[in-house]
Amino acid sequence: MRWKGGRAGGGVEDRRGKKTGAMAGGGIGVIIIALIGYFVFDIDPSTTQQIASQFAGSGASEQSGEVGTPEDEAGRFVDVIGTNINDVWSRQMSGYKPPNTVIYTQGTSTGCGYGQAAMGPFYCPADQTVYLDLSFWQTMEQRLGASGADFARAYVIAHEFGHHLQTLTGTSQKVRQAQQSARSQADANRYSVALELQADCYAGVWAANAADVSGGRVALEAGDLEEGLKTANAIGDDALQRNAGRAVTPENFTHGTSEERMMWLRRGYQTGNPNACDTFADL
Repeated sequence: MRWKGGRAGGGVEDRRGKKTGAMAGGGIGVIIIALIGYFVFDIDPSTTQQIASQFAGSGASEQSGEVGTPEDEAGRFVDVIGTNINDVWSRQMSGYKPPNTVIYTQGTSTGCGYGQAAMGPFYCPADQTVYLDLSFWQTMEQRLGASGADFARAYVIAHEFGHHLQTLTGTSQKVRQAQQSARSQADANRYSVALELQADCYAGVWAANAADVSGGRVALEAGDLEEGLKTANAIGDDALQRNAGRAVTPENFTHGTSEERMMWLRRGYQTGNPNACDTFADL
């Protein structure tokens, strides 16, 4: 993927190396890693708060970091890709307001409770912030068999920005309301799947428009889409359940099957149009 000549917006808050309040309970990392199959791209804020209240003891202290463009390549990648995503959505959506972006190490305070690296990248609607521990790239590639290509990583970021779009449009709020009146947990999970698949589709829409808004300085190259699809395939609920040695149970899906995730990422990319991302039509 071409990105090193792209524009950096300077809006990344870098908390890496910042100390935070310790979480009680030595097994918390193991417990959350056990959940990674369900929350590999993000974690529901209410779940984050439940985990924090159960295991964080007195809670994490508030943190802040330096805001700007990180000097290292991994940090700059987050800034350039995030800036390009914002440029795309500023064209696509009237009144678009970019999310905050925080990169951190191991754990950090958030508006949704205590965030930890093993949760995977996540978006918190309470403070409209995307949280990324960059060590997750290695987890995604080594433990989940996802691609290590630049676009695969950018897809993860774009997916989280997709959740920000859903907050701005009110989609996330409508989903929570629908889930509260759902007849069963399985029905509630169907709304979660639709929300996640729409974020995948939005990631594809961004990828289709990245070159246009950047004069070609940020753009997919040959084989990049295939690498993104490989990652989508690796993190489908069915693939994660199989890899964990469990039976595939569709009623417990929260993000969609491998096939669905690949389909919606591809649809967003092929159309370049967010209107093509209605994953709720069949609910």
